[in-house]
Amino acid sequence: MFILVAIPLDVNDNRRHVHVFRKGMRHQHSLAKIWIEKNGEQCVEIAESELSAKDNEMLVAAINRHWEFINDQITKTFKGEKTIAIDIEK
Repeated sequence: MFILVAIPLDVNDNRRHVHVFRKGMRHQHSLAKIWIEKNGEQCVEIAESELSAKDNEMLVAAINRHWEFINDQITKTFKGEKTIAIDIEK
């Protein structure tokens, strides 16, 4: 349904976050930006979104459940290391 992306150029942003794209839609703008931490601690919050409240709620819950994996993948992205993609159930 959605793809979560960490963008290497965001390495200097003040909070780690992911951008949300709809799966299968190429060259589309980000539909949402979701913070995943605050002061180095897990804190998942919608920064901005064009999605429905239901989709936002589902994404926040999924990110909270898989936070360690997502945070690890962001670290790898910022280090220029290979990352992997997984399917996450609602």
